[in-house]
Formats: sequence, C-alpha cells, structure tokens
Amino acid sequence: MTFADLGLSDELQRAVNESGYTEPTPIQASAIPSILMGKDLVAVAQTGTGKTAAFVLPMIDILGEGRSRARMPRTLILEPTRELAAQVAENFEKYGKYHKLSMALLIGGVSMGDQTAALEKGVDVLIATPGRLMDLFGRGKILLTGCSMLVIDEADRMLDMGFIPDIEEICTKLPKTRQTLLFSATMPPPIKKLADKFLDNPKTIEVARPATANVNIKQWLVHVTAAKKRDKLIELLRQEDVKTGIIFSNRKTTVRELNKALQRAGFASSEIHGDMEQSQRIAELDRFKKGEVSILVASDVAARGIDVKGVSHVFNFDAPWHPDDYVHRIGRTGRAGATGIAFTFATPDDVENIQNIEKLTGLKIERYEAGEAPVVASDEAEAPRAATKARRRPKAAGKPEVAAAEVAAVEDVAPAEAERPAREARAPRAERPAREERPAREERPAREERPAREERAAREERPAREERPVREERPAREERTAREERPAREERTAREERLAREERTAREERPAREERTAREERPAREARPQRDTRTGRETGAPRAEVANQIEPIDAVDDGGWNGPMPAFLLAKLTLTA
Repeated sequence: MTFADLGLSDELQRAVNESGYTEPTPIQASAIPSILMGKDLVAVAQTGTGKTAAFVLPMIDILGEGRSRARMPRTLILEPTRELAAQVAENFEKYGKYHKLSMALLIGGVSMGDQTAALEKGVDVLIATPGRLMDLFGRGKILLTGCSMLVIDEADRMLDMGFIPDIEEICTKLPKTRQTLLFSATMPPPIKKLADKFLDNPKTIEVARPATANVNIKQWLVHVTAAKKRDKLIELLRQEDVKTGIIFSNRKTTVRELNKALQRAGFASSEIHGDMEQSQRIAELDRFKKGEVSILVASDVAARGIDVKGVSHVFNFDAPWHPDDYVHRIGRTGRAGATGIAFTFATPDDVENIQNIEKLTGLKIERYEAGEAPVVASDEAEAPRAATKARRRPKAAGKPEVAAAEVAAVEDVAPAEAERPAREARAPRAERPAREERPAREERPAREERPAREERAAREERPAREERPVREERPAREERTAREERPAREERTAREERLAREERTAREERPAREERTAREERPAREARPQRDTRTGRETGAPRAEVANQIEPIDAVDDGGWNGPMPAFLLAKLTLTA
C-alpha cells in the first residue's frame, strides 16, 4: 500500500515522497481514511509508529478548502509538552509546504505578543499546550466557536501531567458539531472515560496491544548498586561505542550532575530538563539533532514524542516510577523500522518498579551480565569487537594454556593487532644510602619529689541542734449553728402578677375636670392718640403750641445736677414752623 491508495492529494503525496517516505505505517493506513471521512477516532499505537503523521496528513487536505478568520482557528491540536508541540509544527511545515495554510504555535516560556499577533491575522491550524491556551482564552484573545476539528495527542501523558480537567473545559467551549481525534500510546481508564464523554461514536484503532514495547528494541536490565551506577554507565558508553544516545533520569538535579560527570570523562554531552528556559531547551535539542553532541541527558520532559533520527541507545539511569514512562523512554530508539538498544539500571530499591514494568509490557526483561554482548551483529562487525574484548581481559596468572588459547584466538581474528612489542625492562633503582643513626637522647633529670601535703586539721564537730518544743494542740473549733432556712422566693411571674394586681386596685378613677366658664368679653380699648416721640406731644397738637410748651433748659432746677452746666447744653433751640 502507498500513500496514493489512502486518498491524499497530489501535492501532499509529493511532499511526503520528498521527505523520504513511500509506504504508510499500519497506524497511518488505518487512521487516514477514517479521518478523511469525518469520523471521530480513538487510536492506540506504540510510540514511534508514526501517529503524528496519521492526523497531520489528512488534516492538511481537509483544510485545503476554506479560509481562516481572525482569532478563530479552524482546527486545534493539544500537546502535553512544548517540545512535542514544536515537533508537530515542524511536521506541518514539512508536509504542508505546497498548501497555503497558516499556523500558530501557543506554548509557554516564550513571548505572548507574537502569538496574539498571529491569532489576529487568522490561522488554519492552532497547536497549543493546555496551559497557554487557557491563559489566552481567559484574556479574550481567542475564540473557539469556529473550530471544526480537535486533536488530543499523547492523551495518557496529559493524564500524568494533570491536564485532563483543562481538556474537559476546552471541550465545553468548542462547538458540538466537530470532529475529535484522540491518540495515545496507552489507554488507562480515565482516558477511556474522556473518550466516551466527548467523542461521538468513535472508531477505535489498536495497531498493537496497549503499553507494549517495540520488538526492534533489544532490552537489557543491569543490576547495580546506587554507588556504582555512574561508573557502570561510563563503562557501557565506552564499551558500546555509542554514536547517539539518550540518558533518562527521574530527577532534574541528577540530570545536571550526570551531565557534568560525563563531560569530565571526555564525552560530548548536553542536558535538557524542565528548569531550563524554553529557548535553552530548543537550542540544546537542536545541537543534539545536528550531531554537535552525541549524548543527551534528559528528564521525562523529553520522553514523549521527541523524534530524533539515528538514536541507537537509550539508558534509563533511574528506573521510571510509572511503567508507562518506560515504554515512552525506550521508544526514542528503534523508530521507523530501525533497531535500537535500551539499558535499564536497577538497584535493590527498584525491584517493585521493574516488576510493574514487566507486568505492563508482558515481557521478561533480559538480565545483562558483564562481558555479554548486548546485541547480535553480523560476523564482520563481531570480529573486531571480540578482538577488542580479548585485549581488555587480563591474563590469568598460573594458567598459561588459557592465555595461549586467547592469544591464538586473537591471532585468528585480527593478526595485525594481536602481537604487541614486549615492554623494555626497567633499569634497577639505585640503592638508597643508609640513614644516619640518630644520636641517643639525653636522659632527663629525675623530677624532684614534691613535699607531702600537710594533713588538714579535723573539723570541729558542730553542736547538735536543740530540739524544738512540741507545739500545743489547737482547741477544736466550735461547730457553727446552722442558718435558718430562708423562705423560698416567689416565682418571678407570680410576683409580677401580684404587683400588677395591687397597682390596679390602688389606682382610683380620677374625677372629670369641671368645665371652665367662658370669660366675659372685655370692652375694646379706646384708640390712643399717637405721640410724637421726638417732642413728647401728641401728633394731633399744632406745632405752635408745642413750641410754646418748651421752656428754657435752665428755667427749672430739678436738683439733679449741682455743678456748672456745660456750654453745649446752654444752647437754645428754636423751632420754626
């Protein structure tokens, strides 16, 4: 089967062929026709089987018709991590280069201004992490009413990171008439419940049994103590001649310390973990993809969906706490039909974790012993490796036959490298001159004996204390006479009733007041003539008479003032008509 048989457009087939793919994987062959028909889909497949292209390719053809509107994306893809979201964006750019589609990437750790500007122009495909999407939605920068397709990728990882409540809220804001696709490597019960709630009669595709490891990956379990894990890792890195490898650890601090130890040992290594800025994580991942560094020490942030070609080895420096993480970790190698090797270090404290992994995968992980070949290779590749191991083994003392057999085996495999020139005998060391004898120490003079201490005089005996006289017994107290019992108080309600009754009896009705006799009307007063206040006369008198009534000021002696009259009072006033 080819991609042309799946019903893809000619432009899309051209972009796929230029990427180096000619035949679809089983998950792609099963999922693409159903997606093109507009059906809801639940796809369960191993990691590294091409799940990303299974929804990217048909989505590009579906979006070929129509146009985008501002702040209203036509399709939405939810990813659990920033790295996986960036990888999906790269696939859209690679496969959709012959389609005029706009795309926006909403992830945390980068500036929000460029993302909002892209949304304002209108996008066909929106790839986002749940956290940043909910942030922009709360700010009113995005509308989801025009979204016709929703893709939930790595749903089991979403469950582990606690994004399921956010996904449920996002689904409620989308239109009910939409196409929903759910992809996952495992199918735990919460994910099954989510699919039953938000998907409409979905088609279920299971390419392999959930939580199974890739058969192209050779798995080894290395028993080691916690103190020897780092030395054992360096030994395996040198013994296996690792070209490109990823080392996973459970803790961020272990990632930093292990990267420094590998760099001190001479390895070209780098690190990636959740405490790094997004720009730093992208830069280190690009260095690893370009081959500038051959070993990447990572936490589980890189365990999901990171597709790096040519990863030959995966080392689980710490046994994963969750069995599902083991499947995703070792899935970074053996991708797209290639083979790979996975080593898992197990300390005595990891027994339970290893049992859970073997129970989930249904596979007994083979134990790795020192000196055992981890992978069966061809005869040409095995010959120099056997010669190298023979050179590393020390010759056993007292067993010349075994040593001779080993040398013969080496000569048969690689005669040019078997014989080594004998080391030149070292010159005998010059005898050291005898040490000069030290002079005998002078005897120290004997110490003078100290005079004996004078004996202290015996202490005088203290006179015995006089005995205190016995206290006289106090006479017994007279018994108090019992108090007379007080009569019981009347209840408050009865007392109140009694007082009220007494008040009612004490009050007598007051006699009604006698009506007062009406007052006799007083006769009206006669109108008094108005007086002229200035002259002291009535207003009706003629002015002439008033003038005649005025007497000289000094005519009458009223006996009020006995002193001389002031001059200004002696002035006579003359009134004229």
